[in-house]
Amino acid sequence: MSQYSELSHVELEHLHRELMRRYEDWKGRGLSLDMSRGKPAGDQFDLISGMLDTLDSKSSLKSADGSDCRNYGDFDGIPECKALFCEMLGVSFDELFVCGNSSLSIMYDAIGKMILHGVRKGAAPWCRLDKVKFLCPSPGYDRHFAITERYGFELIPIEMTAEGPDMDQVERLVASDESIKGIWCVPKYSNPQGITYSDETVRRFARMKTAAKDFMIMWDNAYAVHDLYPGDRDQVLNILDECKKAGDPDRVMIFASTSKISYAGAGVAAFACSADNMQRMKKLMSIQTIGFDKINMLRHARYFGNLDGIMTHMDRQAQLLRPKFKTVLDAFERRLAGKGIAEWVNPKGGYFISLDVMDGCAKRVVGLCKSAGVVLTSAGATFPYGIDPRDRNIRVAPTYPTVPELEQAVALLCLCTELAAVEKLLLKK
Repeated sequence: MSQYSELSHVELEHLHRELMRRYEDWKGRGLSLDMSRGKPAGDQFDLISGMLDTLDSKSSLKSADGSDCRNYGDFDGIPECKALFCEMLGVSFDELFVCGNSSLSIMYDAIGKMILHGVRKGAAPWCRLDKVKFLCPSPGYDRHFAITERYGFELIPIEMTAEGPDMDQVERLVASDESIKGIWCVPKYSNPQGITYSDETVRRFARMKTAAKDFMIMWDNAYAVHDLYPGDRDQVLNILDECKKAGDPDRVMIFASTSKISYAGAGVAAFACSADNMQRMKKLMSIQTIGFDKINMLRHARYFGNLDGIMTHMDRQAQLLRPKFKTVLDAFERRLAGKGIAEWVNPKGGYFISLDVMDGCAKRVVGLCKSAGVVLTSAGATFPYGIDPRDRNIRVAPTYPTVPELEQAVALLCLCTELAAVEKLLLKK
């Protein structure tokens, strides 16, 4: 198949007319599909419906240490729920705190505490500084970027590679600028590209020299158990262990939740950090709350039992998600491959597929899709300030629609990708 850039002006005009005819046909179908966020579908929740039967009016509501989950107590989480997260994240009890349902709210709050109080030993509150900068591997998670933008930080995009963030760029920046206070990371099946950080990348994060003595790695392990292929799971080095080996265990905070494991709005979230940082966080949080929802923690702990229980459930969930990812990826291969107008990553897990269209075309593609009834994540959303400097990245969220809906949506997306590329090439010739 010839690449579109090799076509003559006359050939491109003919192709454009044909693509426009097909596009107008799609517009007449009255589609109404929303693929803008990575939401679980109803059949995923059906897998977990038995959790609602775990506790009833006759159940014991005492945790493993004898505390009554209806009352105050177990400030940092009940033991059996802590055990679940400790096993998942590879940390100890004194390094973990179980909170409410949202890891995003924990991250927002953690950044706020660094601004108002400082968290690391000897760290000055960031609110006393003239400027705070934060590194943002891009494309990345828009809600991460929104947190630090809301707090007024200067956001610095970092290129992503097949092994994670471009560590040459990261190391150069953090070594030379004391105002750079941290970095956002999604180390396994990154949002949206599905990239897993290599062992060397994790070690470099732990060992790198930073001008800021209170530099903080915000390690959002959102997809720690979200493998699409149970026989081929990606593994990530334990960042806290590596920071300990490098002599700076206070450098990292780790976040996780069950939001895409159990119920999206009624799961359990946790954070982990060094024992010293945890003591400071507990002191600050003791003014903020007496404790979180221990009955929900108990429900999750009794239902799953241990990490093996979680993995068994996630393997069942993967059976539902694989056909959806395959639908999108097969369509890309069938409709876009060999034309020189798009690139994508085949993820082994996570919740998204990252599509890079021709430079300068992402906004046009998203707009064309919306006009024909398919809403995608806004172009630029995966970059700080919503600005993709190459205007090419589109985050595709395949989890919520049904396979038949996906077949329609991705067919339209591919058509719009072709149409936008041909329009751009026509302007050049």
